Amino acid sequence: MPDRNAHPGAAPGAKSKEGIAPAEPRTDESRFRRYTFVVLTLGVLAAFAVGTWLPFHGSGNLWWIGPVLALAFLLAEQLGINVDVRSGISWTISFTEIPLVIGFFVAPFEVVLAAHLVAGIGTLLARKVAGRVLYNAGAFLLEITGAFAVAGLVAHAMGATGIPWVAALAGTLTAPLISTLLALAAVRVLRRRMRVSTAIRLTGRILVVGFVNASVGLSGYLVISNTPQAWPLVLAVFLGLTALYWAYSDLLREQRDMEALSDVSLMVARSGQQAAARPATRGEDLVGGVDVREWATIAERIKDQLAAGRVVLRLRLEADDPMRVVVAGDELPQPDPNSDDPLLRLPGAHVRHFRITEANPDVRASLLARGAQEALVVPLRSANQLLGIAEAHDRLSRWRGFGKYDVQLLGTMASHLATSLDNRRLLATLRHDAYHDPLTGHLNRPGFQQLARDPLRDSAEVVVLRIDLDVFSTVSDALGYSWADRMVIAAGRRIRDALGPDVPLARLEGASFAALLVSSTTEEAHQVAERLRVELSEPYPVDRLSVEANAMIGYAGSANDAGEVDVDGMLQRADVAVRATRGGEEVRGYVPSMGQIFLRRFQMVTQFRQSLEDGHVSVHYQPKITLPNRQVAGVEALVRWVHPEFGRLGPDEFVPAIEAAGLIGVLTSFVLEESLKRVRKWLDEGLRISAAVNLSVRNLADEDFPAKVERELARFGVPPELLTFELTESGVMSDPQKALPILRELHSLGIELAVDDFGTGYSSLAYLRQLPVDQVKIDKSFVLGMGTDLGDLAVVRSIVELGHSLGLTVVAEGVEEDVARDQLEAMGCDVAQGYLISRPLPEDRLEAWLQARTARSPGRHSETVLTLLT
Repeated sequence: MPDRNAHPGAAPGAKSKEGIAPAEPRTDESRFRRYTFVVLTLGVLAAFAVGTWLPFHGSGNLWWIGPVLALAFLLAEQLGINVDVRSGISWTISFTEIPLVIGFFVAPFEVVLAAHLVAGIGTLLARKVAGRVLYNAGAFLLEITGAFAVAGLVAHAMGATGIPWVAALAGTLTAPLISTLLALAAVRVLRRRMRVSTAIRLTGRILVVGFVNASVGLSGYLVISNTPQAWPLVLAVFLGLTALYWAYSDLLREQRDMEALSDVSLMVARSGQQAAARPATRGEDLVGGVDVREWATIAERIKDQLAAGRVVLRLRLEADDPMRVVVAGDELPQPDPNSDDPLLRLPGAHVRHFRITEANPDVRASLLARGAQEALVVPLRSANQLLGIAEAHDRLSRWRGFGKYDVQLLGTMASHLATSLDNRRLLATLRHDAYHDPLTGHLNRPGFQQLARDPLRDSAEVVVLRIDLDVFSTVSDALGYSWADRMVIAAGRRIRDALGPDVPLARLEGASFAALLVSSTTEEAHQVAERLRVELSEPYPVDRLSVEANAMIGYAGSANDAGEVDVDGMLQRADVAVRATRGGEEVRGYVPSMGQIFLRRFQMVTQFRQSLEDGHVSVHYQPKITLPNRQVAGVEALVRWVHPEFGRLGPDEFVPAIEAAGLIGVLTSFVLEESLKRVRKWLDEGLRISAAVNLSVRNLADEDFPAKVERELARFGVPPELLTFELTESGVMSDPQKALPILRELHSLGIELAVDDFGTGYSSLAYLRQLPVDQVKIDKSFVLGMGTDLGDLAVVRSIVELGHSLGLTVVAEGVEEDVARDQLEAMGCDVAQGYLISRPLPEDRLEAWLQARTARSPGRHSETVLTLLT
């Protein structure tokens, strides 16, 4: 007879008398209670009607026939074979058609009904599934009354006084059909999904199996009643039929287990994808980023497949987290066992089968604490750690408990589950790393962009803050990157403490942070920014030092934006506002006029190459003279750009933009070529005047740069000693390990190397002896202040003495007064450069200056020497 609880959520392989597993929603339970009342009422009324209609034919043998029938029904239930489970829909071959078809011939309706009720309800109670007794009692009544009603109608139509075999066969087939229809109706009442094709296929299988069972029982009864000696043959046929069913059951078991493994793996994979796709919500009950209800669904699927009374998943997806317990089925009497529980300390990753009757005292105590008579336990392990433990308690569908197939199935499920969990954990780690800054643990730029999309779409007022600390590079140069990193971590912690845990915070790069204020006006954002600036400007204790920092904050709001708002645009606007703070204010809000800055920089970068070709970019030269004889020693090549739209652009404006765009190599090549052309012309005139070209730190990252310079020198026939490369002190010191090989190679070519802006850095003195340099240039800020600041005078004197002690030529730039020139000359400075001598001049004006301001005289080596006229 088919399983009456064939519906999604029923325990796979569960017998019909075990009832329907409780549905989670209370509304479904309420509907099912009403459905149970209808089924039971109809069953009682039908039994009363059929009992009244069919006459009772009693005999003296009923006292033993009734118990024998009840025993036969009970035995048929216990020998049931679960032959198919698909997506939680199960049906069982229980052989109850055999005693039923024989009951038509040996006992009246009332006795058969009583025997069937006793066997069915007794089985339910023995298997501890008493929650559906009333429903199943009603189903039992309708099955037997329906069977006898159909048999009686067929017999009446045939004009027979008794029950002919045709009527018995028809009545027997009616019972499984009624059971199936009731189960399908229960599926509908519980609002579980089942395809029509699945229902038709299930009904067809039930009728076929019912017909075979009824035919075997009917044939066996007829044969034995006429030929009692033939009972061994009938028994052989029954055993053969049972063997066929078992073989069929084993084939379908493999299919069922594969489907269950696939279901569990897909559930875990989908839950992992959903967890990765949605941001974690504070306060949400999650296990490893997944809603506990999703894990409960996975546990319920495992419980259904194993026909277990309870499945417990204990999960630890983070190394330091406690285990979370998810239960499907009966509630755990002791949900949090102590740490000495032997079932939680099992080695390996294979399944253990424990029975309370065979276990040692410690295991028996653990089973009693769980309220279980037997348990399958398997650790869930990755390659190097315990992810959790899966437990299955008390199999319901078989009197013999869990078998080897159940052990194999749970072991394979656990292996798939552990692999899926480990992959999900790896995916979560990769996703976390992709969206978080490894130094501070805050979001990175992609993570900030991802998290800001929903607030930008849903909220009318969103403000993006950009926070920049202005001492990051200075600390890196002075103390190294590890100390700068410590400062960034401390700054990030201060920002988090000031903004609170719920405000999205990201580290963009270096010492730049961004924060998202939701439902905040620009006035409120300004107040927050001012408070942040005060917090971040407090000194930072770095080891035994105290580093003072200044914070610059810009913000941009979405409330006044008429177009489509996106996080990249708001970050860009906040960045523009930060740049505007350099004018004096340390907190600035974005205004539309600031957007012209980016447009201007964009046009400069995109039009630079064309400007080179069109002659808008040129090289000016500023002369340098030796002290004290005041001979022209060389010139410094300085680039100038006259933009057709923006007019004259200063190098401080366009060089950083070109450098950031990766075009600095093009600019350096242009200046180098123009300078070597000029030097070549002087050589042709008998003048040995050197040219100094400024290099960027990016030039020192180009391993092919020395070879390019060598080719240019050979191309113009310029001796390498007439070319000088000037590098800023901070540029050389930013990464001396990378710069040193390039500098040594350039120096080996005979090119002069000079450190520009010397004295403004912090670590130069330590590295100066290691650098292959020939000159140091005193920064003009010290030279300009010599006349009024004794400190600047002392710095200049110290640099001159240091340079000479290391055998270096000392160049002073920014010489604008006679007093400064005389002081430098008295200190022994070698070369002077500045407006006192000449401003930077284009090539034609430089030639005119040389003609008007210098006198020519023969040098020691037949070259012409230019001496500045006083």
